[in-house]
Amino acid sequence: MKTLYQSPTDPGFVQDPYPFYDAARDCGDLVYWNDYNMVSAVSHNAVHTLFRDRRFGREVPPELARIGPDHLAPWLTVEAHSLLEAEPPRHTRLRALVMRAFTSRAITALTPSIEDLCNTLIDAFPAGPFDLLETYCTQVPVITICRLLGVPKDMAPSLLRWSHDMVAMYQASRTRKIEDRAAQSAQDFTSFLDDYIRSRRSDPRDDLITRLIAAEEEGEKLSRDELVATCILILNAGHEATVHSLGNGVKTLLQTGTGPQAFAADAIDKTVEEVLRYDPPLHMFTRYAYEQAELFGHSFKRGDQVALLLGGANRDPAIWPDPNRFDPARAIQTNTSFGGGLHFCVGAPLARLEMRIALPVLFQRCPNLRLSEQPVYSNSYHFHGLERLLVQA
Repeated sequence: MKTLYQSPTDPGFVQDPYPFYDAARDCGDLVYWNDYNMVSAVSHNAVHTLFRDRRFGREVPPELARIGPDHLAPWLTVEAHSLLEAEPPRHTRLRALVMRAFTSRAITALTPSIEDLCNTLIDAFPAGPFDLLETYCTQVPVITICRLLGVPKDMAPSLLRWSHDMVAMYQASRTRKIEDRAAQSAQDFTSFLDDYIRSRRSDPRDDLITRLIAAEEEGEKLSRDELVATCILILNAGHEATVHSLGNGVKTLLQTGTGPQAFAADAIDKTVEEVLRYDPPLHMFTRYAYEQAELFGHSFKRGDQVALLLGGANRDPAIWPDPNRFDPARAIQTNTSFGGGLHFCVGAPLARLEMRIALPVLFQRCPNLRLSEQPVYSNSYHFHGLERLLVQA
């Protein structure tokens, strides 16, 4: 297996990680990424296989589990009860309860409100250059999540701050300051949800929190900690991914001069999938080996971690001809942007719905939309999103 060296915080890599992925894929399905001290899957076949191989999972093997530092206790408590970090049988139970509440009917019912929200946000666009990431790409998913959960819209700025602080824990440039902010935000978010869940118990509404409470009370229960962690996960995962899917997508669509035909009703699904494939918002997921496993010429032992490089898998020429070319008319092939296997993203249908609505509305309402400066990606690997997206309508 080839050993590769690439700092995830190197400015060139932050702005364009795809040449590294191409070079890594030329070395085989697996490489050893020295900077992470970890075997990394970079081909579509390897990533797809590892997502579905039940000999690998997200949950830390018990003998490797360590008690985290005291200053991270609030954040660690949320993580400990998160669906994302669980494996069967705990994962099976949690996901079944969440899916009982997070129904396709509830998601589809959001369509008119998302369309109205997009148009309202566009009505408020300023005349001069402005940051589309802040005024549109962020607002669409965070306000939609507020409506889904049943949380007042005026809580959106707080939810946004808490979400940013908590997910920053996964980035390569993590510091003690980031950890302290994450812990404080986890504590604030938990306190808010505690109060809100109590109010929904006495005053149920037609919202996701109420449905999660109802699921808790039907024999198989969500505990208080699981309820809180699930609501936080829905916001953090659902919001962060969609913000950068929209931001990266608009950047690409503008830079490639994509025409209005890509937003037609019979073309938008292909456009959305190509946006997700070409420049996804999450580039790495990790798994633990739970037993001895021979894969792609490498022998994994229990406790080994492996990185699944989603950004690399999505540019694999074995699946997509000329993969470094953005082609919104490309035939849809399943990409890895929303994960796979047991941990396939619960919120993927909502994210796709938001993109199917937000992109056509934006480009139909703003046919002269153009970049005002060269977009710059933030130093936040393994997330891949812009610092800002300065445009003029």
